[in-house]
Amino acid sequence: MPDRRFAVLELRAERLAATLLGPRLAALVVQFAQFGIVGLIGMAVDTATVYALRHPVGLIAAGFFGYLTAASLNWLLNRIWTFRPPTDPAEAITDHRMPAHRQWALFLLANLPGFVLNRGTFIALVSLSALCRAHPVLAIAAGSLAGMSANFTLSRRLMFR
Repeated sequence: MPDRRFAVLELRAERLAATLLGPRLAALVVQFAQFGIVGLIGMAVDTATVYALRHPVGLIAAGFFGYLTAASLNWLLNRIWTFRPPTDPAEAITDHRMPAHRQWALFLLANLPGFVLNRGTFIALVSLSALCRAHPVLAIAAGSLAGMSANFTLSRRLMFR
């Protein structure tokens, strides 16, 4: 039953947004909010990966592993939720025009500008700031924000049309 309640809440939020903003802008705002929620989940995974690996492999290498792990999860969640086709969400994982493995690889490739902004910010902050070196979550959050707009635009226009 929790899935049904979530779907009802999601539908109510979409209807409220459509009433206030008009249907096209509302759809974009809802989609961007979903993308942001997925991004927060990805940031948590990125952070956990960086903290788990920073001592064995170093902070910069841990940042790359964290990004790849988070980006892979973000692709999956965006595929089945944020940019799902207008069908049953349970079928969304298989209801896209290209095979999942190809879409995942293209997602990572299409989001290279966001990756450069994200990890560039991360590397700059952990290299230049003792505070960010001691607390990498600060650099991860800044990097996530830096890459978010580029990733949303590219995902929406290239990957999940």
